[in-house]
Amino acid sequence: MLLSPEKQYIPMTARLCFDCTNNIAEYEACVMGIRAAIEYKARRLNVYGDSALVIHQIKGEWETRDQKQIPYKAYIKGLIEYFDEIEFHHISREDNQLADALATLSSMFVISQEEELPMIKMQSHENPVYYNFIEEVDGKPWYFDIKRYLQNREYPDSAS
Repeated sequence: MLLSPEKQYIPMTARLCFDCTNNIAEYEACVMGIRAAIEYKARRLNVYGDSALVIHQIKGEWETRDQKQIPYKAYIKGLIEYFDEIEFHHISREDNQLADALATLSSMFVISQEEELPMIKMQSHENPVYYNFIEEVDGKPWYFDIKRYLQNREYPDSAS
């Protein structure tokens, strides 16, 4: 998930179509996010990840002993050069629920390389969907009489 300084969320997900460990999947996700930030021409980046292993290895605080992880760490070190400033932060899994949801979502689709990927559109609605379809009565909104009563304690002319 990329989050712009203007609080614009840019979700992304990928399905790994090769066998790998959880740690390799975490490295893949980290690379995917960094490369997306490069595509968006970001110059400053804060990377948040819930894999303590990946974050601490990239920061150089932990050794990278697994031979399969060494190329990932080297690749990320090369990507760091694209940024004026980049920081890596470890967060708890509870604070990374959106990333987990995206990972779950990607595992639900079986997609071949030739197929077009499904697009998921997220919207925000401030009112119920039927709100704009409530008809006016005599050119006034449906709640006109209620509002008039609450403001002025005036009943409608047709009230008995």
